[in-house]
Amino acid sequence: MFRPPHRRRMLGVAAAVTATACVASLAPTVTQASSHREAPLVAGEPQLDNTDVYAFVSPDSPNTVTMIGNWVPFEEPNGGPNFYPFASDAAYDINIDNDGDARADLIYRWTFTDNYRSKNTYLYNTGVVTSLDDPDLNYLQTYKLEAITESGSQVLINNGRVAPSRVGPASMPNYQQLADSAITPLPGGGKTYAGQADDPFFIDLRFFDNYFGGNLSEVGQDTVRGYNTNTLAIQVPKSVLALKGDAARNPVVGVWATTSRQRIEVVDTLNNRNRYGGWQQVSRLGMPLVNEVVIPVGRKDEFNATAPRNDAKFLPFVTSPEVPRRIEALYKIPAPATPRNDLVEVFLTGVCKACGPVAVDLNSQRLNKDVDPATFVPSEQLRLNMSIPPAASPNRLGVLGGDNAGFPNGRRLADDVTDVTVRVAEGVLLPNHPAAVDGLGDAVDANALPFRATFPYVATSNVVAVNQN
Repeated sequence: MFRPPHRRRMLGVAAAVTATACVASLAPTVTQASSHREAPLVAGEPQLDNTDVYAFVSPDSPNTVTMIGNWVPFEEPNGGPNFYPFASDAAYDINIDNDGDARADLIYRWTFTDNYRSKNTYLYNTGVVTSLDDPDLNYLQTYKLEAITESGSQVLINNGRVAPSRVGPASMPNYQQLADSAITPLPGGGKTYAGQADDPFFIDLRFFDNYFGGNLSEVGQDTVRGYNTNTLAIQVPKSVLALKGDAARNPVVGVWATTSRQRIEVVDTLNNRNRYGGWQQVSRLGMPLVNEVVIPVGRKDEFNATAPRNDAKFLPFVTSPEVPRRIEALYKIPAPATPRNDLVEVFLTGVCKACGPVAVDLNSQRLNKDVDPATFVPSEQLRLNMSIPPAASPNRLGVLGGDNAGFPNGRRLADDVTDVTVRVAEGVLLPNHPAAVDGLGDAVDANALPFRATFPYVATSNVVAVNQN
């Protein structure tokens, strides 16, 4: 853990900044990022805003993979009376590419419907709520979950129940039980969850105040602590995700999440909003901390609307990232030489010992035996090698900490992606890098709440007002 004396602490902050910048550099061709209000359009429409994506071999069920997507950043627990529903006019997707062509071979899609027991009250609940069917739960959402492939769409769940926002102990005295009742089995094996949870991302976002207070002295505050988010989690057998259903021959998959909405909206004289015209992607997320600090503001919405197969147009922002240059100018921390081909490998192609500076076969989709190298397309995705078992003692630094079951091989909830990306951005993968790079970080090393040992793994949503923490 980076806990140096003042001088080194300042360097760590700078590193964190650089790391963040690095983050930007590391995922320049995707709209995948830890996108807490990262782009102009979704900053104004938080229901559409992907915040983080996770993909990992399930620690308590190692024949399965768990994928988690979060939406709606910075949910203050006491944000009534309407609290935090999913959008009922959007499609929330988790996409899987298993053959390396940067196109989704399998899409899990959730769409939501609003339901009110009575519209003659302002209340979210009219009394104590003890179950998802409780008549005192005035507002509830249901969802349809589809599995979409080239062959068509299969409805896995119709009329699924969403765990409600956590109103408070007087309204929902046993929220954990209430939320757990929203875990729903899938046909053919697996399970899914839709509902509120603690935001599992941990980071010091003071970075955006002139890079940690202007003098690298203000670091170590988990800015996301105490906030909730809307979570979609799904756990499925590895064979469902793998190319040709064979996770032994083809263990590597790429994962990203997207939000789409109807292209045209018409508001009639009764203030009804009618939308049509097909789905338009407006948010996309895979690798963390990309759109926030890598893509310039004039390209951010474009980035969010771009499919991975078209990521090449953003390549210059990865090979020549802005943040390291600014850190060097401000704090005299040397930026690694460009072009940053090491970042291309980690974030756009996956890691293999024949591809770049990391001498290990890790998670390039070119490792899949049934992938045609001629069809492989570099793109920003969160890549996971499903053949690597869960670590008995996970290291928060993942691969940099000697734990190949962690980031950037997929992403677990406890992976410290900020510290990892900072160090990678500052050249930890390059030969003869300065020793100081190995200790860089933002001094926020873990989530404030412990993660659960079973699906959906995220911690139960917070109930105390953030300004009381």
